[in-house]
Amino acid sequence: MLEGYLEIKPEVKEALKEGKAIVGLESTIISHGMPYPRNVETALSVERIVRENGAVPATIAILQGKLKVGLTKEEIQYLGKAENVVKTSRRDIPFIVAKKLDGATTVASTMIIAALAGVKVFATGGIGGVHRGAQQTFDISADLQELAHTNVAVVCAGAKSILDIGLTLEYLETQGVPVVGFGTNDFPAFYTRRSGYKVDYRVDSAEELAAALKAKWDLSLRGGIVVANPVPEQYEMDYNTITEAINQAVKEADEKGIKGKESTPFLLAKVKEITGGESLESNIALVYNNAMVAAQLAAALAKLEE
Repeated sequence: MLEGYLEIKPEVKEALKEGKAIVGLESTIISHGMPYPRNVETALSVERIVRENGAVPATIAILQGKLKVGLTKEEIQYLGKAENVVKTSRRDIPFIVAKKLDGATTVASTMIIAALAGVKVFATGGIGGVHRGAQQTFDISADLQELAHTNVAVVCAGAKSILDIGLTLEYLETQGVPVVGFGTNDFPAFYTRRSGYKVDYRVDSAEELAAALKAKWDLSLRGGIVVANPVPEQYEMDYNTITEAINQAVKEADEKGIKGKESTPFLLAKVKEITGGESLESNIALVYNNAMVAAQLAAALAKLEE
């Protein structure tokens, strides 16, 4: 049934067949997260870090309507420069496929495509969540529903601090999604190591985390897991600086009527502008750190499943 829709890079296909460690990587960061050429440099560096930590990287995107699991260097270059690449979540996939368009995958759609291919671990920057003011707007990221239903572990630096983190964690709790701190008791807020909220469980090694994941899925407890991995200390931004920048960006988005899928790229770009680019450096450092932990987790999980 998937034939004709799903294209798996030969290296990834071989790794799947042999039960090797694989890490799924999103493509929104390439098309909508950073300017060219930093986006391409970052994507290629993330793949290198995954390899250095014992796993095969599988960057995921939709190109000319094909669900791609594993991109070539040329395809990453193309995504980094191309215009009109659609930011693709769950609801968009059938239309991007049917119209043979290019789509950069968000957390939700990357999880879906990873699961279709059999990839169980995914590294990203930060998950989406409940937006500020969601009591009125009902603006809640599809990432949270996907975490409730799709068997993929998501290694992230928490939720972006442009969101309502308290409500995001409440929503995940309602959906039965474990929120695990990797080496921390605190839920990180993307640019900062703390958000003022705690995680459900703390783990201090990839092996401990892999054992919990295996138990979850062996017991048919469907859904993913949020692995909250804080930004490295030296790249953490000052809490007050970033909070002030975010509040200013949110206010401007409200004034301009920017909503839905346009809001996150606008807010991140605005925060980068306000912080003089400091937020971009922090963003890149945390993505690298997540790629490293995801590769270690994928390797530990592959070992358990031998």
